[in-house]
Amino acid sequence: MVDIIARRKLFFTIPLVVLVVTIICAAVFGVELDINFRGGSLVVYSFNGEVVDKALIESTLSEALGQPASVQEQRDVVSGSMNYVATLSSKEGITPEKQQELTNALTEKFPQNQVAVVSTNNVDPAIGRDFFVKSMFAVIVAAILMILYIALRFRKMGGWSAGVFAVIALLHDVMYVFATFVLFRFPISDSFIAVALTILGYSINATIVIYDRVRENKRVIGNKHTNDEIVNISVNQTLARSINTTISTALAMGTVCVVAKLYHVDSIVRFAFPMLIGILAGAYSSVCIAGPLWAWWQNRKAAQKKQA
Repeated sequence: MVDIIARRKLFFTIPLVVLVVTIICAAVFGVELDINFRGGSLVVYSFNGEVVDKALIESTLSEALGQPASVQEQRDVVSGSMNYVATLSSKEGITPEKQQELTNALTEKFPQNQVAVVSTNNVDPAIGRDFFVKSMFAVIVAAILMILYIALRFRKMGGWSAGVFAVIALLHDVMYVFATFVLFRFPISDSFIAVALTILGYSINATIVIYDRVRENKRVIGNKHTNDEIVNISVNQTLARSINTTISTALAMGTVCVVAKLYHVDSIVRFAFPMLIGILAGAYSSVCIAGPLWAWWQNRKAAQKKQA
């Protein structure tokens, strides 16, 4: 039997270290924001002939624009040709004259590639901010409802504390998703919101299963075992299920990451890879965070009651 409680200090320390590293990296290197949240323009260019180094495209656009520009590769699934999506950070958008100037600069730099503009979109950051605020409101409402549900469903084992620690475990998972975006320099975008909301729904399921075993074991053998022992027994009873579910889901998401990377579909990579990390973090928090936190709190309450 795996003794989870005996190693809980280690299990609690690991996410704290990740949190500190993430905060330091965010403070030093900054947090990249997607164009939907900071505004700007998206210009898709097509290049014929030999494959072009996107770093050269970035430097050419940045020099012509007078401010930083980032370029992502995007393969056209119909024609099989490689397009390049240029993200321009100009908040007021790009004028037709400036767009022509950029196209001329690329044509001059790559005369053999027949550079052409496929599409141009100016993005208003207000839409992204509104979407972010509504998503955060949805997360807060979901967290409150989860606490209420767990408090009622598991009231015989101290439901309010169980609900709060389940939500803390979910915040742990979202923290790992955020750390992935920061450390791998993925821009915070609607992909981050989608991953965070998906992980909230996915991870809580495993925690509820463990809580259900804790409640049942507390009813059956609670007079023979301490809270620490009950949590250990419950976690080990559900450990095989947690591992199998996590592995099967992680394999599927890992396959999506590999295929998307091979075909240069960066938008899918920026969703699938943080999702993979979130799935692993969800398994970790359900097994190593939620149950041990509940046991620690119950022991603390019992000690205070005894002392009083």
